Amino acid sequence: MAGVRNRRRALPWIVAGAVLIVLLVPISIVVVPILTHVNQGSAGQDPVEDFPLEVSATGDDGRTRELQVHAVQPGETVDTSALTPGDRLVVSGTGYDASRGIYVAICVIPDAPTEKPGPCVGGVPAQEESEVAEGTVQFAPSNWINDDWAWRLFGARSYDDVATGTFTAYLEVGEASGEGFDCRVDRCAIYTRNDHTALSDRVQDVYLPVAFAE
Repeated sequence: MAGVRNRRRALPWIVAGAVLIVLLVPISIVVVPILTHVNQGSAGQDPVEDFPLEVSATGDDGRTRELQVHAVQPGETVDTSALTPGDRLVVSGTGYDASRGIYVAICVIPDAPTEKPGPCVGGVPAQEESEVAEGTVQFAPSNWINDDWAWRLFGARSYDDVATGTFTAYLEVGEASGEGFDCRVDRCAIYTRNDHTALSDRVQDVYLPVAFAE
C-alpha cells in the first residue's frame, strides 16, 4: 500500500514536470536564437538614386542579396516612381539568410545605412496567432517572412527556398503618410530588414526606392 501511495504522490509532480518541459522547449526555440544572435554588419548596398526594379548588394556576411519588384500580372509594368494607395506589387528576393526572418515593407530611407529603416507604411506585421494555408496569397502593406514553425503560427510566411534564401512578398500599398512620416516628402523605399528577432542587425537592409503620385 505504501508503494501505491508514493506513486500517487509522485504522479502530480511527474505531470507538472512534463507540462513544464512542453512549455519550455518552444520558448527556448524562440528565445535562445534572439538572445545569442551576433550582428553581421552592413548590407553593403550602394546608394540608389533612381527607381530601378531590381538591385543587388553583397553584405558584410559575404552573401549577395538580390531584390526585385514585379507587377501582379505577368507582362504588366511597374512604375515605382508614382505609386498610389491600393496598388499591388509582388516583391521577390534571393540570397537572404533564411535562418533569420525579415520584414518587407515601404519605409523611410534612413540618413545612414547603420540606422534602422522606418517608420514604415503599415507598421510591422501583426504578430497574432493565426492559421494561413500554405501557398495562400495575402496582400498587405507589410509582409513577414520567417521559416521558423513557431513564428509561422503568428502569421509569418515561409521562405520559398531556405537553401537559397529566396522569398516572395505581396505588398498592397498603404497611405503615403502616417505617424512620423510622409513618403511624398521623405525619401522612401521598398525595404527588406531583419525582423524582431534581430532588429539591430542591418545586414539584410536592401531597398528599392519608391515615390508616390501627387
